[in-house]
Amino acid sequence: MTQEHPLVLVIEDEAPLRRYLRATLQSFGYRVEEAATGGEGRNLLLRVNPDVVLLDLGLPDGDGLDLAREIRGWSRVPIIVVSARGKEEDKILALDVGADDYLTKPFGSGELLARIRVALRHAAENAGGTIEPVVEIGPLRMDFASREVQLDGASIHLSPNEYGLLAVLVRHAGKVLTHRQLLHEVWGGVPAAQPTYLRVYMASLRKKLEPDPARPRLLITEPGVGYRLKLGQG
Repeated sequence: MTQEHPLVLVIEDEAPLRRYLRATLQSFGYRVEEAATGGEGRNLLLRVNPDVVLLDLGLPDGDGLDLAREIRGWSRVPIIVVSARGKEEDKILALDVGADDYLTKPFGSGELLARIRVALRHAAENAGGTIEPVVEIGPLRMDFASREVQLDGASIHLSPNEYGLLAVLVRHAGKVLTHRQLLHEVWGGVPAAQPTYLRVYMASLRKKLEPDPARPRLLITEPGVGYRLKLGQG
């Protein structure tokens, strides 16, 4: 978090609600940036590095769930979903893709401010911050903003699941991630996700990223536990 007043990025297509949120938040000392579309929100997030994101799900250029999933791929900024979708399954799905909290419209200013305080407190406790949009590990270069992956300078095409799996490993580079952790982070709450998913997609990733997939140097298996992305080379 910055030393200034916390900055809240509001991604919401309804102008009256944006005005209400701006007035409310500024009256309590928050700084506010606004975006009416997911594209604008994505660009602002990269530029201003907010402390909290308030995200509507019904955006004109795409579903906010997809944006939440994308943001979580390269940033730990707290995401509070603000939506008229009030069904339990909507809330669960939003949380599974990476949102930290969920507010159903309409809501009161008191509840909104309390949720923001909690999100900021958790972020401070976790010492989260934002992951660099571009990460380089040995021959691997991953640009989270453009979703581009390069190996030794050459672009590598990955499927969405391959990209998701690699993104989690890169975010936790050097750390052993269990099968359960990877299944949860890549496939969320999908009941059908099984350990076989990991074997299939890990094998596919190794074919694309390892000179000798049978003897991986980057994507390491920890027998009986999970996988890790090795830092450095060799």
